[in-house]
Amino acid sequence: MSRVLYVHAKGGPPVGHALTRVAARSAVHLLALSELPAAVAADAAGLCDSVVMAGDPPGSDLVGLIAGRAREVGADAVVTFSEYAVVAVAEASRRLGLRGAGPAAALARDKRLMRRAWERHGIPQPRFRSVTSAAELDRAAVELTYPLLLKAAWSAGSTAHQIIEASELARAAWQRSRAVMTESARLGFAELHVAGAGEDFIVEEIVSGCAGDWFDGSGWGDYVSVEGVVVDGVFRPVCVSGRMPTVAPFTERAGITPAALGGDAQDRIVELARQAVEALGLEDCGTHTEIKLGADGRMWVIETAARFGGAMTVPQIEEVFGLDLVGLFTDQLLGRSPEWPARALTGEDAEGAAGSLVVLAVDGDGAPWARRHLWDPAAVLRGAPIGAGSSLSVVHENSLPQGAPVPVYDPAAGANTMAGLCLLSADRPQSVVRDLTALVDAMPRILPTHIGEGVRA
Repeated sequence: MSRVLYVHAKGGPPVGHALTRVAARSAVHLLALSELPAAVAADAAGLCDSVVMAGDPPGSDLVGLIAGRAREVGADAVVTFSEYAVVAVAEASRRLGLRGAGPAAALARDKRLMRRAWERHGIPQPRFRSVTSAAELDRAAVELTYPLLLKAAWSAGSTAHQIIEASELARAAWQRSRAVMTESARLGFAELHVAGAGEDFIVEEIVSGCAGDWFDGSGWGDYVSVEGVVVDGVFRPVCVSGRMPTVAPFTERAGITPAALGGDAQDRIVELARQAVEALGLEDCGTHTEIKLGADGRMWVIETAARFGGAMTVPQIEEVFGLDLVGLFTDQLLGRSPEWPARALTGEDAEGAAGSLVVLAVDGDGAPWARRHLWDPAAVLRGAPIGAGSSLSVVHENSLPQGAPVPVYDPAAGANTMAGLCLLSADRPQSVVRDLTALVDAMPRILPTHIGEGVRA
């Protein structure tokens, strides 16, 4: 029987979902670089032939650690679905002569390398500059047009994003972003392979989106993500997921599968994603490419990744399209011949629609809640104002414990201040947007007030 080394770190699809699907295709040996969620830890021994906790942090030679463990278990493939371990796993796979993202994996992780590659290939993107110090930020800002967005080169989940409206605000933004990256590393949400990655940033111009030119219904955000895979160096699109509007500065609130786009619009979006992915020279990996949608058909590539989308993107695709992306990708790494879609799937191929909501302590307009609240999954399920044909669940693995205080939303910390993750299923994408919008508005009425922290947030 084939053997897979599954490298777990924070981020990516829920490990409980992914691990069961890898285990259905192969014997699994688990190498955990970060703590497993309690519910998953209880099941891991039954799913895996071995479970090894690497320690936190896992050590300076992460590639050596992964490659060494893969040799010990005789792994035929090494897999991870975490943004923070993608580069290390790619390098370990190369060292072992196994399939993987290949030597270009860092181009799909380091935003500086990614943007330079796109620049060489003429891929439309916001104008940007790389920065590693406050002085470099000052010089870069002179060459760009305000407002600007400062973002960490190795971050994920909109962490450490800062909008800079004017030159006199640049130094404060720089200090705040660096502090957030330090805190993220302490929480385990940081690049595991590259030392000092928290010091690398890019600053870019903010392009204007226009969701109304792309979607028929209301409530959609002005960007999408193209989910796909690279098979022996060839990009294979799977589908396009839409979004609700972000919370300032650019924190994702909700993703919806499929996106309610017309056929011509989706074709153009998928083609741009193809160009962006192929410009990076990846070999065998999942892909998640975010594209900003503007007026008059304009588009800009925001970023891509050499892994599948995080949060509930993968389970959503499985629910509405019947595609087990994790299982198919496991087969690919093992040298089998999985049947990937021949084209990007659309709403006509879907059975209903699904969306996931990140619970943040802000209302629909992005304003902070007036009161502090406690996280209560049962209250959410009991009081959610969803349509008669819709269903809602709470992803406990990605949520705070029952009764924990909902964090005050911090724009710089992004998804680090989330309280919970919800999954909603409905008959069509617009119904998902409608129900999630209603749930956002109702959340502070549904959740109990946190008396111990005073009245106001």
